[in-house]
Amino acid sequence: MPDLHDQIQEAKNFIQSRWDGQPVVGIILGTGLGGLTEDIRADVSIPYGDIPHFPVSTAPGHKGQLVCGQLAAKTVVAMEGRLHFYEGWTLQQITFPVRVMKALGCQVLIVSNACGGMNPQWAKGDIMLIEDHVNLLGDNPLIGPNDDRLGIRFPDMCHPYDEELLALAQRVALEEKIICHKGVFVAVSGPNLETRAEYRFLRGIGADVVGMSTVPEVIVGVHANLRILGLSVITDQCLPDALAPAVLEEIIAVANAAEKKLRVLVRRVVGECQTA
Repeated sequence: MPDLHDQIQEAKNFIQSRWDGQPVVGIILGTGLGGLTEDIRADVSIPYGDIPHFPVSTAPGHKGQLVCGQLAAKTVVAMEGRLHFYEGWTLQQITFPVRVMKALGCQVLIVSNACGGMNPQWAKGDIMLIEDHVNLLGDNPLIGPNDDRLGIRFPDMCHPYDEELLALAQRVALEEKIICHKGVFVAVSGPNLETRAEYRFLRGIGADVVGMSTVPEVIVGVHANLRILGLSVITDQCLPDALAPAVLEEIIAVANAAEKKLRVLVRRVVGECQTA
């Protein structure tokens, strides 16, 4: 079995055999947000199952293909659907695509997700810029031997989300009249949603929204020295004293409706962000 570095190179070489682009931005699209790929002038779309060592997404609403092409005059590679811990993948497998994006040449990583909102001042359909996170997955993708070719042993997490990208996204949201908050994302394993007591706990430790993804990819993105922007779409409200059962179809419908705003935001951030 080849080591992680060699697996990354195999996946990279396969993608390059199908596509000669040199991406500078990588994008991960979460639940109900895959339609953003319609804005990409795609050169090629590659099913995850065709790429060596890529896990295959099984979550509802996740198409499971790598879309390679142009967005806002920049070369990008986008994951139309992501992987989750609750699907049974290890965090190392979940974050493998981020490693490959870095190997292909990406400098910026934009991560999106659908999440539950715990801040009572925010509404369903609002967008939150992730300024910090809490990892409650009970695991970390960097556990195990460190390969110095991929990143340092002890990456600093003082500012996992790039401050310049956050400022750019805030400015764009203001100009486009998009309701856009800034707050803390907490990652839990799922697949069950939380109890009322758990929502109180998560809110009490400082989280504004909760989801089942994103943090592993961000940790590996920091390890790989990528500049990261995180975007959450609030698809349901998780207020413990007014909690109602969540319906997956409604969550996806809210994400689909909010996608139009997210597409504008991502397209402009990609177009205006600085890359070498």
